[in-house]
Amino acid sequence: MSEDGIVNFNNILRKIIKKSLFTERQIEIILNRRGLTENKFNITKGAYYRQVSQSRNKLMALFYSVVLLRGLEVLLPKDIAVMSRLAEQVTVIKDGDVFPEREDQVISVIDRLIRQTCNI
Repeated sequence: MSEDGIVNFNNILRKIIKKSLFTERQIEIILNRRGLTENKFNITKGAYYRQVSQSRNKLMALFYSVVLLRGLEVLLPKDIAVMSRLAEQVTVIKDGDVFPEREDQVISVIDRLIRQTCNI
């Protein structure tokens, strides 16, 4: 995200978003609704609020899924710790400059850690 509040996803964030449950637009809407960006959307009010609802529903489903899987001990404390460390790294990466030749390495490490954590 840039300093002026407009979302400008770098390549690493775009690749992570593609593998997530959310679209770029939905992430932009979530950031906007949380006051983390001031993005202006060039869509109708009806389309915007439909996407707000879809984003909210996906976010709620994600949280319910985490609670369920944690409660059933599918997600263990060590899994949550790995995800927290990855999230901290993404926080650093999102505003930093990553050399293009290193982007694939960063994504590869994230993929490997997530695959190891999801090994069922």
